Amino acid sequence: MKAEQIKKGFIDKNYDSLLLDLYEDEDRIEKQNQRYIKMLEKYIAYYGNDDVEIYNTPGRSEVCGNHTDHQHGCVVAASVNLDAIAAVSDQKDKVSIISDQFFLKDIYIDDLHLKEDEKGTSEALVRGILSRFQQLGYQIGGFKAYITSDVMIGAGLSSSAVFEVMIATILSGLYNEQKIAPEELAKIAQYAENVYLGKPCGLMDQCACAFGGLITIDFKDITQPLIENLQIDFSAFHHSLCIVDTKGSHSDLTDEYAAIPSEMKKVAHFFGKEVLREVDEAAFYEHLYTIKEQCGDRPVLRAIHYFNENKRVVQLVEALKENRFEDFRRIIQLSGNSSFKYLQNVYADAARQSMSLALALSEMILKDKGVCRIHGGGFAGTIQTFVEDAQASIYKEEIEKIFGEGSCHRLKIRKQGSIRMI
Repeated sequence: MKAEQIKKGFIDKNYDSLLLDLYEDEDRIEKQNQRYIKMLEKYIAYYGNDDVEIYNTPGRSEVCGNHTDHQHGCVVAASVNLDAIAAVSDQKDKVSIISDQFFLKDIYIDDLHLKEDEKGTSEALVRGILSRFQQLGYQIGGFKAYITSDVMIGAGLSSSAVFEVMIATILSGLYNEQKIAPEELAKIAQYAENVYLGKPCGLMDQCACAFGGLITIDFKDITQPLIENLQIDFSAFHHSLCIVDTKGSHSDLTDEYAAIPSEMKKVAHFFGKEVLREVDEAAFYEHLYTIKEQCGDRPVLRAIHYFNENKRVVQLVEALKENRFEDFRRIIQLSGNSSFKYLQNVYADAARQSMSLALALSEMILKDKGVCRIHGGGFAGTIQTFVEDAQASIYKEEIEKIFGEGSCHRLKIRKQGSIRMI
């Protein structure tokens, strides 16, 4: 379908039911119509009135399981109604992407080897995804895309995973009949980030973006993670999921992130294992003094966090399934406290403690009306709160007095993962 024809469909409100399915919020429909119209206008201005397809990939919110995935642990995560959208058409031999006014360098599909000087760039991710598709025997080809996103960059909602899964979904849609399973798209995206971008990461972010909904993942077998859609109507608990952007960026914190899996693995290596999931917890505590002497204090603390956090995920899933929401809140609070005290990923240095401040203020504002915790990788970016619906507007107003208008996002957990919409 021509870009102008799809644009007219949004102008005429023909896609409102589709948008409601995606965004779970009637108040957002008009804004989303305008957003898609603007995206298509940009595509037409840069590329022309081509036959296009529309793709959509959600951001994600980690609910529990902070820094457990890279140790083959368990997590709970949710896709949210902040997302990236793209207008896409195929072309023969190269990938051309404009993303919110950033013009990526063209990636030619006959030149997919890793380039060391490209690490850390969006071009590296695109090249890595194309390469992995080819390695796995999937079809590849070129395309033109205009991509726009309202997932905050460097703020813990996995903007990089959103971009990666988007590119993988486009290749699945254009050249593989949209038949590649979500878990496979997630693994391809992770490969690109680990190998081509040069950033260590687990698989949770990509899985949450690819699958959609509220999911729990057990990474014990990293090649075949067990993924369960919890089928929970979260609105029945009358609590809002809020994400507060403290305006800190993750962009210069790769070493801080890399230290967490590295130090956890140091403890695992003490036992001749690769990751903590393979270590017997009782043996860990039995040898605690020797581990402390050989590995250091912080690796021990981070291992303590891992063992307890992994159990909290199981407890939280049980609480949700049994509608024990007070237990859910208690577990979320325990998870946040453990991340602060033992995992130690709330701030990276004494000068930048915006997330510590956000957590302190949230506890003061919410009192017994909600709970808060660090969100995602940590060190900078966002905190997460679960707030009673009746208190949500008050919380938003008060927290934005400190972090600025628009810093608090009241989100919905959306059911759809990364998809070809039209």
